[in-house]
Amino acid sequence: LNILVDTGSSNFAVAGVPDPDVTSYFNTELSSTYKSEGIDVTVKYSQGSWTGVLGTDVITIPKGIYGSYTINIATILESDNFFLPGVKWHGILGLAYDALAKPSSSVETFFDSLVRQAKIPNIFSLQMCGAGLPVSGSGTNGGSLVLGGVEPSLYTGDIWYTPIKEEWYYQVEILKLEVGGQNLELDCREYNADKAIVDSGTTLLRLPQKVFTAVVQAIARTSLIQEFSSGFWTGSQLACWDKTERPWSLFPKLSIYLRAENSSRSFRISILPQLYIQPILGIGDSLQCYRFGISSSTNALVIGATVMEGFYVIFDRAQRRVGFAVSPCAEVDGSPVSEIEGPFTTADVASNCVSSVSFHEPVLWIASYALMSLCGIILLVLIILLLIPPRCQHRYTDNDVVNDESSLVRHRWK
Repeated sequence: LNILVDTGSSNFAVAGVPDPDVTSYFNTELSSTYKSEGIDVTVKYSQGSWTGVLGTDVITIPKGIYGSYTINIATILESDNFFLPGVKWHGILGLAYDALAKPSSSVETFFDSLVRQAKIPNIFSLQMCGAGLPVSGSGTNGGSLVLGGVEPSLYTGDIWYTPIKEEWYYQVEILKLEVGGQNLELDCREYNADKAIVDSGTTLLRLPQKVFTAVVQAIARTSLIQEFSSGFWTGSQLACWDKTERPWSLFPKLSIYLRAENSSRSFRISILPQLYIQPILGIGDSLQCYRFGISSSTNALVIGATVMEGFYVIFDRAQRRVGFAVSPCAEVDGSPVSEIEGPFTTADVASNCVSSVSFHEPVLWIASYALMSLCGIILLVLIILLLIPPRCQHRYTDNDVVNDESSLVRHRWK
């Protein structure tokens, strides 16, 4: 089975029944080692969802990590907009922290199981290749997932690390954005509203609405195209050029500044237009059409595949940091399409660009159940008081007035 590697979720799941958009599936009845836990699980993503049953089975790693290991696996029985026409994968490998695991954080993740049983270092790294290649192209674009370490042949130059701000998603701190070398001049908290994460399971670079609007305006202002359809920026239209042209020269590079391990320093990762102006299909023999690889988001800045294809990304869980290095496969026509530079001073940004208040879903559930229980008790008391006949009357004075300040719990979609 081909598995989608997703650093933005935490469940390992594969198709467990036939599906029109899936070429293969895992028939648990034919496995002598599979054991069902009988626990239903549902996982929702920014696009699509699935429902299945939790179980365990024994896996082996083809290269490098020898032995057999028992891991949690969900078999997908129903899905909605998850398996799509033409996809070449049959399941998903969630590599984020157990805080995101469904139905609860007590479900040990695939990678945690591997670290515990195989005694490998608590670190993995990911090289995603495909820069400049058609999105809808046939075959695979290659790449590597290294479990338990860093592979020197998969990067060039230095690795720059940024701290993981919180261990659920791989949440990082973004200090500023530049388009064509020009700072957007936004409050740095705008870039981290309500979180900034590194997520291989998200295709595009997703930006909070205010940041997205500023980026589009800056690209339109900096590019060599005078008039451009608004549908291109919103993702509803493609832009087409003659196949002999290279439209990338018309657009500026985009830079993201991340806080370094030394909090008074930062570094920037830059992607050239070859990564965010993405070829998607050809029309006849003469036209090539492209999409805009950046979109707006309501709840996060997401460094997705659009950016990650330019870098070798190290998820160093042991030292609570994410590393970036230039990937040698991030080249188009023999020229690099990504850059890393630093260090830079952080004197011009706030000491903390991430809100210190953060509610995880498990906490929200606990708070919700607690409030529901409290409301139930109060309601029961009120019913009892209504049923008991009044025996006396009391004339209230100003000293008897109670000011009730209700507690509010604000749910944030993840």
